[in-house]
Amino acid sequence: QCRTYFSIWTMFSSAVPYKNQHYAELKKNCINDKTLFEDPEFPATNASIYFRKPPAGFVEWKRPGEISDDPHLFVEGISSHDLNQGVVGNCWFVAACSCLALKPHLWKKVIPDWKEQEWDPKHPENYAGIFHFQFWVFGEWVDVVVDDRLPTINGELIYCHSKTNNEFWSALLEKAYAKLSGCYESLEGGNTGDAVVDFSGAVAEAINLEAEAYYKDQKKQDQLFEDLLKVYDRGGIISCSIKVCTAKMANGLVKGHAYSVTAVKKVRLGHGLLAYFKNETIPLIRMRNPWGKIEWKGAWSDSSEEWSQVGDMERGNLGITVEDDGEFWMSFTDWCKYFTDADVCRLINTSLISIHKTWNEVVHFGSWTKNAEPLLNRCGGCANHKQTFLQNPQYLFDVTKEEDEVLVSLQQRDMKIHRRIGQGENLTIGFSLFKVELNRKYRMHDILTQPCVATSTYINARTVFLRSMLPKSRYVIIPTTFKPLTLGDYMIRVFTDVDSGCRELVEDKPKVRCWSSFLGYPQAVTHVYVHGAEGLQNQDSTGGADPYVIISCEGKSVQSTIKKDTLQPEFATSGIFYRKKPRKPLTVEVWNSNAVKDEFMGQVVLSGSVKDTTEPQKLQLRKQGRQMADEMPGYISLRIITSTQLTAM
Repeated sequence: QCRTYFSIWTMFSSAVPYKNQHYAELKKNCINDKTLFEDPEFPATNASIYFRKPPAGFVEWKRPGEISDDPHLFVEGISSHDLNQGVVGNCWFVAACSCLALKPHLWKKVIPDWKEQEWDPKHPENYAGIFHFQFWVFGEWVDVVVDDRLPTINGELIYCHSKTNNEFWSALLEKAYAKLSGCYESLEGGNTGDAVVDFSGAVAEAINLEAEAYYKDQKKQDQLFEDLLKVYDRGGIISCSIKVCTAKMANGLVKGHAYSVTAVKKVRLGHGLLAYFKNETIPLIRMRNPWGKIEWKGAWSDSSEEWSQVGDMERGNLGITVEDDGEFWMSFTDWCKYFTDADVCRLINTSLISIHKTWNEVVHFGSWTKNAEPLLNRCGGCANHKQTFLQNPQYLFDVTKEEDEVLVSLQQRDMKIHRRIGQGENLTIGFSLFKVELNRKYRMHDILTQPCVATSTYINARTVFLRSMLPKSRYVIIPTTFKPLTLGDYMIRVFTDVDSGCRELVEDKPKVRCWSSFLGYPQAVTHVYVHGAEGLQNQDSTGGADPYVIISCEGKSVQSTIKKDTLQPEFATSGIFYRKKPRKPLTVEVWNSNAVKDEFMGQVVLSGSVKDTTEPQKLQLRKQGRQMADEMPGYISLRIITSTQLTAM
């Protein structure tokens, strides 16, 4: 099934005015007063440019009409070839703008009412020197107003600008982004994926090409190409870079520099009809350098001999050019070899009116906060800190299909605005994912038999992402900072195929209610983990059985999934029970799933006493009812733990 990722944000969202500045109102006032807008929130002063390192030269703020006789927002439309990087180290932002220019449904959201914002030579009286842009900031669209005064040295724009000197969309967009970040210098050394997220609300995944060494492992490389092809075909945005400070390599690539990926393709080799019958393809990737020149010189570069293997028609389809326009192709293997990092941004389709694959999205906002009371502390650090790890926020969700692809994105609040006061660095963050009891409703206080099924990387990036195929069960996500007692805000997004019921676990144990005195309040808590069974009775006519297990206590039960055609099932199923009558035993029953009527395969009865062993046990299956003492074929492996302290597990 084809899946198209398209964010519902781009269709139905109204933006919040930044600093409470309303564009339409401000513009109307300026036109009535016959004045050009001057933004008091981002004035034409040095403070808006830098906090530490002034640009080299005398800066003059000029309006587009003072730089060009015929200024426009767009000249001959918007294109990824429009852009040139300025003097600040913001190639990452320019690369993101290149990506944006390729996506009309995105740039029309970021540059709203663009026709109304365009210069109108027939009605110069409607020009008020004011523009607005929209960015997705920590879960909501924000509308940022700017005036059109731009910093220049010797009459030239010093930051991001268009190749055409009368086109101003990129310079004005960058000014709005700088305003959001505090000043232009705060934009130095950022991340393309973060800017793409700010332009789209996409979900970002950072891939370390160097550490994963894809170029050495063909199988991993092929899988990565398929993933990127899927992201590209579904409208996603990919960028890449090479670590180390700016330095041109002999092959034409530039270190410490961000490139936008403008195509991911399987290119057909051969000429004429023969090419179609042989159907031999090679994975290629196309990039753009934000400097607008300097290209790759290796295999598949503009005038390389490799292109002689490709027919004229295929070359025409790919739009092969030989000028030094900053755009070039590479083989996917070379790309994996020479680039060290990639940012993959998926535009997640959550629209219910879509004909394509849609995702169910749940968003939660939270904070890592400090409290002297351990049960209320929410900043316990990563799993290395066993004593405090579970004192972090916890989110529970269910996978209700037999298996489901789950995407989890943890994003911290952008701190660039604090750079001028010597702060503003990202926290090192990450999260762990635990498979828990099928009936868990309260916070985890101890890790007993709950396996950690996945852990994200821990990194000082704005976003940490994890994609995982998970079997049907209940799970808990624990987002954390790397070190304990580190405070901050975060947003966590969980995407599944069907509704996962994702919610924060807030309570530590069952509440005491006014009727607890009549109905009783739990006196003990018991955790039962059933690992599996062996030597079960052959009950099916075809041989074998389709067993499942039910764990029951005081009228409540949990049931595992059915294990097909086996007499040695691994259930890996657990339940947690808050017991009002601790003397009443628990039962673990094994059943064989049948189309007409399920058949009993044996059970064990557990006292669940605090004094009982907490070690793994292997127990003989027995019959039900009066014949409870009689043995049945097979054994069950389990572990049971009981405590009178309800916050013990």
